[in-house]
Amino acid sequence: MCVTSSNRGFTLIEIMVAVVLMGILATALYGSYFTVLNARERASEGMEARRELGGTLDLIRREFAGAAYSRGEKRLRFIVEDRDSFGKPSSSLELTTLSPAAGSGRKESGISSVRYRLVEQDKRLILTRLEQDVFFETPDAKGYPQMERISDFLVECYDGSKWVRSWDTALNGSLPKIVRITVHVLEDGKQVEFSVMAHSRMGGV
Repeated sequence: MCVTSSNRGFTLIEIMVAVVLMGILATALYGSYFTVLNARERASEGMEARRELGGTLDLIRREFAGAAYSRGEKRLRFIVEDRDSFGKPSSSLELTTLSPAAGSGRKESGISSVRYRLVEQDKRLILTRLEQDVFFETPDAKGYPQMERISDFLVECYDGSKWVRSWDTALNGSLPKIVRITVHVLEDGKQVEFSVMAHSRMGGV
């Protein structure tokens, strides 16, 4: 008497089909996971860039609001130079401004010289900032990166009748009435413009 077993195993073709289907499913899940992960990273980088940008523009606005200038004191000045880098605005800004005490124990006058300028590093443009006490300068002081995600940096000054891209208190004899700072940053492959205006509260002496 012959007994036929009802427990039939898988054929080689069935196993191969199952492996192929599992591979397709794993590839789809793998791709979806990293797509979501990259999207989260881009969003996080975008938020960080916005915070960095907002902090920088607000800092420059506050520094110009406290800008100090005197016709008889050459160390108190406001200078904007019109430059370009690869055909894009690359202004340099130097101003003296009232600054709070750092409380570090070093000599301080309460007036700082601040300089902003774009530098190229690793084929990227970086906005650097250098701050020193006007009366107790450090000769070998170097600027540090203020913004690392920036395409251009434009500073414009309003003289009461028109906007100009250059200013020097040694020549103009006064601070500009208004300063406009415009920057472009790259977000999701697109250039996005941000701008802020600043008014001087101190004026010239």
